[in-house]
Amino acid sequence: MKKRSLAALTAILVVVPLVAAAPGQRARAAESGPGDAARPAGSTLVGGVDLDTVTIPELQARMDRGSLSSLRLTLAYLRRIKAVDPRINAVLRTSPTALRQAAASDLRHRLGKSRGPLDGIPVLLKDNVNTRDMPTTAGSLALAGKAPDSDADLVGKLRAAGAVILGKTNLSEWANFRAAKPTSGWSAVGGQTNNPYVLDRNPCGSSSGSAAALAASLAQVAIGTETDGSIVCPAGMNGVVGLKPSLGVVSQSGVVPISAEQDTAGPMARNVIDAALTLSVLGGRDTVRPDGAPSLTDASLTDSAGRPGSLRGKRIGLWRLPSLGAGVDALMTRTAERLTDAGAEVVEVSMPYQERLAELEFPALLSEFHRDIDAYLPTREGPQDLAELIEFNRTHPREQTCFAGQELFEQALAAPPTTDPEYRAMRAELTDLSRRSIDEVMAAHGLDAIASPANPPAWTTDCARGDNDVIPSSTPAAVAGYPSLSVPAGFVGELPVGLLLMAGDRQDAELLSLGAAVEHRLDAWRAPRYLPSTPSGTSR
Repeated sequence: MKKRSLAALTAILVVVPLVAAAPGQRARAAESGPGDAARPAGSTLVGGVDLDTVTIPELQARMDRGSLSSLRLTLAYLRRIKAVDPRINAVLRTSPTALRQAAASDLRHRLGKSRGPLDGIPVLLKDNVNTRDMPTTAGSLALAGKAPDSDADLVGKLRAAGAVILGKTNLSEWANFRAAKPTSGWSAVGGQTNNPYVLDRNPCGSSSGSAAALAASLAQVAIGTETDGSIVCPAGMNGVVGLKPSLGVVSQSGVVPISAEQDTAGPMARNVIDAALTLSVLGGRDTVRPDGAPSLTDASLTDSAGRPGSLRGKRIGLWRLPSLGAGVDALMTRTAERLTDAGAEVVEVSMPYQERLAELEFPALLSEFHRDIDAYLPTREGPQDLAELIEFNRTHPREQTCFAGQELFEQALAAPPTTDPEYRAMRAELTDLSRRSIDEVMAAHGLDAIASPANPPAWTTDCARGDNDVIPSSTPAAVAGYPSLSVPAGFVGELPVGLLLMAGDRQDAELLSLGAAVEHRLDAWRAPRYLPSTPSGTSR
């Protein structure tokens, strides 16, 4: 068995399927010159590439030979944000130093001192990730004052890699852990984010702004966060790629928490190679947890993990979830057929222990949220604990303009502490059952991964009703701390649906390799049309 780092895997991903043949042999724009400046601000064409379809390796190749600059690329994304974002409301703010960061990257490229694949690449951050030079609000007015004193650990890694921190994205307030009936994509700070495919539809939460911004090509990559579903559901519902890494691969230091037992940040992109390259920068030992976590670059990879162009011989279990609707189920049937035609073996599976996981997860999260938010708030100006935060929301009417409830906050305040034996028993059972649910199914069928729909078709956004989002597919990997990856699977009417792939602990690189092959075979991406609405009957 040969050992490879994630960096080696991503290099292979670049060379084999995604430069030689990006999904669907996507056509590139002809080389362009001075005429770029005359194009509309909302154009996706810049420097001879189409922002909708270009990959990071292609951008780096152009920057290395001088036919494209980071400054030009960053300006193009800033122009698109100004022109396109008013329709979707995904970007809260742009960085006042973005162009200066890009110029510094261009100098490094000219001197032959590029820092790696993300040098000069514009990145958007979900606004629950600390940045020392921009506010970090988690969507709440309670944190809308002074910026944090320091960057989150992951932001430091992005800066060290030369990435251009382009700005911050809207999110579901407090990462959708405030009200019993929230509306995903809404925050008191940013208002409502819309789905770029159909504007009256929801983007799913809580990394809603990151996913919608990528669908609209407002940055090359974005960072999301997930406790259970908040990367993979928005990715699926907005037709992009989202990776929830194994727990501990990406440090949570400086990220507004829900639960240290499940929280992780992760990369979101329009293609798998960009997500993999971003993870290669983000990954490393988690500085938060005292026991640490092995660096992803220490993972052992088989030779087959470096050949993402082939699905032949791969065994994939299909967990259908017909409760997500007939349209989604039909799409899963077509997906299975296409993967089978490419040489994969697809077997239908069911996931054990899911009812028990649903019973235990929420009570455990309440205790963990109380512990972790009380540890985070004293690092910021504003409310210093959960009780003060609840009082803040009661006395600030703008916090109640979409929905007034903060039932989860109130329940968390009354939840038993994480030192309580009953809580400890719940979390131990959750960890055991969630890991067994994946491990046992994969072992019983000899699987490389388990696949399921990442999301139903997007529901209409409605503050009075709240979300319509019972989506069980994300829970096994989220609770287990195992990786999951959403790639575009197709559409139900005008609305995107993702295919969620999950695998065992620390199999992030293998999952990305398989995801690249699935992405290439399905070729399901298409640009949004920003439709104001769609006929009834195309979603739940």
